[in-house]
Amino acid sequence: MPPPVVPHGMILKVMNERNMKGGMGSDTNPLTFMDQDYNLLQDYCLKTRQKFVDEFFPPDVRSIGEGLLTPEVMARVEWIRPTWKGNCWFLASVGALTFQTKLLHKVVPEGQSFRHNYTGLFHFRFWRFGKWYDVVVDDKLPTINRQLIFVKSKTFYEFWPALLEKAYAK
Repeated sequence: MPPPVVPHGMILKVMNERNMKGGMGSDTNPLTFMDQDYNLLQDYCLKTRQKFVDEFFPPDVRSIGEGLLTPEVMARVEWIRPTWKGNCWFLASVGALTFQTKLLHKVVPEGQSFRHNYTGLFHFRFWRFGKWYDVVVDDKLPTINRQLIFVKSKTFYEFWPALLEKAYAK
């Protein structure tokens, strides 16, 4: 089957939106996904001294999906917050996303730390239907016997790919 024909006007519209600077949905001003603003949530968690738990993508079966795991396996799932060994996991994982630094910083915004103002809150940006969206997630990851169930790195303390996958799944 041949690929669908995209009208020329639609291509120009997407290109113009992609190139707009600072407008809503641009890479520098992404839309908030599910109205969750990373900065507001981060400030709230810091002020209340609590770790973030995502109410829209909770650490339970609803976020894994029905039928993906058997009930026996699902009963063994434990949602844990990873223990971190600094930011080396992030730097080591940069190559897994892309070799283009500018694009990397569009998808994984800078300034997220596991030591300074750590609240268990992360955000990633995705290009969807001609606009950028900022997606917020907590750091609770599904495990069985303390092993990640889905995406995992060869390095056991590297959680960046799993957090990116969680944001994409959301």
